[in-house]
Amino acid sequence: MIVSSFMAAALLLLPSAPADRATGPRPVEPVPPPAAVRVDPVVLHRPGTQVRLPPGVKAPPRLSARSWLIADAATGDVLAAHDAHRRLPPASTMKTLFALALLPGLPPERQHTVSEHELRGIGDGSSLVGIREEITYRVADLWRGVFLSSGNDAVRVLAGLNGGWEATVRKMQATARVLGAHDTRVVSPDGYDAPGQVSSAYDLAVFGRAGLRNPDFARYAATPYAKFPAGRWSYGIRNTNRLLTGADGVKRYPGILGIKNGYTSHAGHTLIAAARKGPRTLVVSVMNPRRGGAYAVYEEARDLLDWGFAAAPHARPVGSLLPPRAALPVRAAAAPQAPRARKAPSAPPTPPAPRSVPPTAAVSVATLPVPGQDDGPRLLLPLTFVGSACLAAATLWWVRRRTDE
Repeated sequence: MIVSSFMAAALLLLPSAPADRATGPRPVEPVPPPAAVRVDPVVLHRPGTQVRLPPGVKAPPRLSARSWLIADAATGDVLAAHDAHRRLPPASTMKTLFALALLPGLPPERQHTVSEHELRGIGDGSSLVGIREEITYRVADLWRGVFLSSGNDAVRVLAGLNGGWEATVRKMQATARVLGAHDTRVVSPDGYDAPGQVSSAYDLAVFGRAGLRNPDFARYAATPYAKFPAGRWSYGIRNTNRLLTGADGVKRYPGILGIKNGYTSHAGHTLIAAARKGPRTLVVSVMNPRRGGAYAVYEEARDLLDWGFAAAPHARPVGSLLPPRAALPVRAAAAPQAPRARKAPSAPPTPPAPRSVPPTAAVSVATLPVPGQDDGPRLLLPLTFVGSACLAAATLWWVRRRTDE
C-alpha cells in the first residue's frame, strides 16, 4: 500500500509525454521545385518567329525589332520569340549582367572617394550620371547612377572597386556562363560599342529574369527618380526607361517593374522590361527596332507585354530561360535515415552569414528546430531518478518493518 502511494506520487510528479508527437508542429522539409516543362532548346535557335498557340488564340504582334523574346519570369517558360539567339550588340542592357556579377560583392553602404584615374577611359558620347573626383559616394548611390542614368562613369568606379576593368569582364563572362547565357561576349562592361561585344534577346531575357530574383537589382531597376550626391548638395536624376517613368510622350506601362534600356549608334535601341499583372510576371527583351523612331523599342515592348498577358494561359512554351541543370534542385533531398539516439540539446549555433544564390537555382528551406519539442526529456530523466529513489526507500522501510515483527 505504501509502495503504491509512493509510486503514485512519483507518477504525479512526472510530466505527461505528448500523446502523439506527429500532431505537433514539424520542421519545414525541403520542397523540390515544380518540374519544368520539357521543351526542345533547338526550337529557339531556328530563324523567324517561334510560338505554339491553340486555334483561336491571337498570334504575337508583328514587330520591326531584329530580335525579341517574351517569357514567364516565374517559370522561365518562353512564350514566343523571334530570332532569339541572334547575336547583336546590346548597348547599355549589358549593364544588367554587370549588376548581376558585382552586386553580391559590394555592400551598398560602403563609401568610396573617387580619384581622377578612375574616370579615365570613358568612351566619347557616353551617358554619365555626373561623378566627380574627390567626392565620396556610397555604393548604393553609384548603382542608382548605373540603373537610372545609365552612367558609364558609375560603371567605371564600381568596376575599379571590383578589381579593375579586365577582372570585371572576366567576372561578367563567368556569370553569363553560369546563367546559361552563351550568346554573350563581354568586351566593355558598360555596354559601350566594342568590336566583338554581342548578346541576344534570349540572353538579355535571362539577365532580366535573374535580376528580378535579386532584391537589390529589382529595387534599383524599378526606381524612377532619385537624388544623386554632389558633395554638399545633391541633384535629381530620372530613370531613362520611359516605360517606367512615362516621360517623353511614352505612356507608363501598368505594373511595370522596370529593368534596363540602352542605345548606341551601332546597336540601335535595346530594352529589357518586366511587368506584373495579377499573379503573373512577364519579362521581355527587344533589340534594334528598324522603324518607328527613337521610342519604338518601348511601344514594341508594350505590344509584346499586352499580348503575353492575354496569351500566357493558352500558349505552350517554345523554350526555357533556365539552363538544363537548373530544372533540378541544387542539392537533392537526403534519403530518410534511421532515427538516432537523442543527444542532450546544446546552445543553438550562430547562423551563417547569408550567401548569394544563383538566380536560377532551386532553394531549399532549411530544417529548423521546433521550439519546445525537446522540453519533455530534459525533465523526464531527473524525475525518473527521484521516483526510483522513493520506491527504493519505501521497499527498505517495508522490509525492516516485517523483520521487526
